Amino acid sequence: MTRGFDWPRATERSLVPRIRRVVWIRDAVPDEVGALEDLQRRASLAWEDYRDQLLAHPDAIVLDPAAVTDGLVRVAVDDCGTRLGFSAALDVGGGVCELDGLFVEPDAWGRGIGRALVEDVVDRSGRAGARRLEVVANPRAHGFYERTGFVDVGVATTRFGPASRMRRELQRAADPPSDG
Repeated sequence: MTRGFDWPRATERSLVPRIRRVVWIRDAVPDEVGALEDLQRRASLAWEDYRDQLLAHPDAIVLDPAAVTDGLVRVAVDDCGTRLGFSAALDVGGGVCELDGLFVEPDAWGRGIGRALVEDVVDRSGRAGARRLEVVANPRAHGFYERTGFVDVGVATTRFGPASRMRRELQRAADPPSDG
């Protein structure tokens, strides 16, 4: 396996390259449900916005083991096997897939892990025949979802308050690319 290197800029004193870890996305396995819920908890509690509600309602953080066994949960890991994030996608019917969860370890934020997980869901959903992917985005995640191709389509009510309902149109694998 080849690893990428980020060579230091001329202004940096070190001559040692920083190793950039390779990210792999794989199916979740049933025995890691608890670890993934812990990852979700760390990511969710990193912001103060909903911290009090989440601490008061720990039942809000739960990953359905059936979603794991059904292959709906995907995990981003580095080349050492460290879990960096995960996504959970649900087929809601009518050509629509719901991105039901997307969580990245706080110390891995800004490294493209979330974007890679979104693109994995987009690819898999499109190949499965979905025409669009929807997500309920909290205010902190709204800009991230816009940058990954989602647009606002309305407001959703969640147990912790209003959030944006967003949508991304998908191109199915069988669809030819459009010229315009």
